[in-house]
Amino acid sequence: MGMTYAYGSSDRAANLAVLRAARDAGVTFFDTAEIYGPYTNEELLAEALAPVRDTVIIATKFGFALDPDSHAVIGLDSRPEHIKAVADACLKRLKTNVIDLFYQHRVDPAVPIEDVAGAVGELVAAGKVRYFGLSEASAATIRRAHAVHPVAALQSEYSLWVREPEDLLFATLEELGIGFVPYSPLGRGFLTGAIRRDTKFDASDIRNGHPRFQEENRAQNIALVDALTAIAAARGLTPAQLALAWVLAQKPWIVPIPGTRRIAQLQENVAAAEVELSAADLRQIEDTLAHAAVAGGRNRQAAIA
Repeated sequence: MGMTYAYGSSDRAANLAVLRAARDAGVTFFDTAEIYGPYTNEELLAEALAPVRDTVIIATKFGFALDPDSHAVIGLDSRPEHIKAVADACLKRLKTNVIDLFYQHRVDPAVPIEDVAGAVGELVAAGKVRYFGLSEASAATIRRAHAVHPVAALQSEYSLWVREPEDLLFATLEELGIGFVPYSPLGRGFLTGAIRRDTKFDASDIRNGHPRFQEENRAQNIALVDALTAIAAARGLTPAQLALAWVLAQKPWIVPIPGTRRIAQLQENVAAAEVELSAADLRQIEDTLAHAAVAGGRNRQAAIA
């Protein structure tokens, strides 16, 4: 996402290099969406992965209405006819004949989830989509969708400082055999330790409006990250590696999707997959989290529905 959306401007050539380096490093799962750009993220991914398309899994998303002229998001739209039109457009931009995983980006209260699942099921039957996913959906919504067409994966925010899915979703996902794909597993960069009180963002960066990045909340949140950084350092890890290893340690069916625009950080993130935290490590992290409250809401936009 960050290569074309949300985190300020970036360099296309550098982004292509990072994506190709990711595949060379063994990464096989790539996450995009029509609204990342809009549209340009899918095109970027298609160019980067064209030579290795058969060796990777590409996930993209539908569910927003975009203004035909400005391409700005103007609302939600998961009507079946819209889902099918978006699928065809995504296939063209991705230069592929099948979408491996097609998520509903956000639940549309105006369209029964059964109709959404049915529409994606028809795309699966037509060979245009392999698997159906949901994002930021409640347990009840997941069950209703799954009864119509199997839900393969749920994507929602989850990290050391966003843990609501543990209570609200994990039991349902485990019961139904649905994979969990946490977005922002590094807290939009905060959990890496790179965000300090004087950090400034590009004017178009969404973190300018994020509650946890506001000046009144930063000091408290930095204190939490500093405590986690000390735990990481004692084990020869970076705070980002600790954060990713912790997410991976929670359930065997979790696949986080950290994003980066730098090869060095890509390599750092990939190395986290080899980290095994001990029971003592996990207890120390839990104790640290229990004694360091997070300041600010998790996201001014996202809401589980």
